[in-house]
Amino acid sequence: MALSPIAALAAVDAVRQHFAQRLKAGKESADVALELDNILTLLAGVDFAKPDKKHLQASGHPVIRQLQQVGASAENDNVLAAFLPHLGDLPWRYSYEPRPDAPDIGERMAWAELVGPIAPFKSKKVCIGLTAIGAGLLYPAHNHPAVETYLVLSGTARWTANGITQAHPPGTLILHPSNITHAMEATNEPLLAAYAWTGEVETLSTYQE
Repeated sequence: MALSPIAALAAVDAVRQHFAQRLKAGKESADVALELDNILTLLAGVDFAKPDKKHLQASGHPVIRQLQQVGASAENDNVLAAFLPHLGDLPWRYSYEPRPDAPDIGERMAWAELVGPIAPFKSKKVCIGLTAIGAGLLYPAHNHPAVETYLVLSGTARWTANGITQAHPPGTLILHPSNITHAMEATNEPLLAAYAWTGEVETLSTYQE
């Protein structure tokens, strides 16, 4: 199946509204609030009227099997409700080079982008999507030029940045500045998180040895 443009837009709007509500509440740190405002400003410039239907096609990626445990969370009901019925219809992908130390990683994690350079809603300035990491899987240390904001939707994973590891439950907002090396490790349940990229969004992530 393919994701309908209406469902894709509803999912993007759910993320956008969540970020707007968090910004309005005034409880985020100054750097997170500044980036949320930047994301919302850039999204206002995206043309949502003409989606690229080629990028609405479902990928059938194996990561979908890893998401069967994902359920509703009181922290993120609006965002999860927009995505949960469509997890099997999203354009999941994994674009890293193979890793001999993790031969099945490309089947156990992936991301599905709805706004971005290679997405249904085109933008070279901002990305919106989902990242899924299977239970017990480490997303190894990596970095990218884009500034990244994550909203944890399901699963309490271990997140590492600047050598510090913390467990972040659903509802947490996590900001990764440009080129910071970071890693995520799902525990006994899959990690599902919405993300936004801004800045140099056309340069892909690279693993760090």
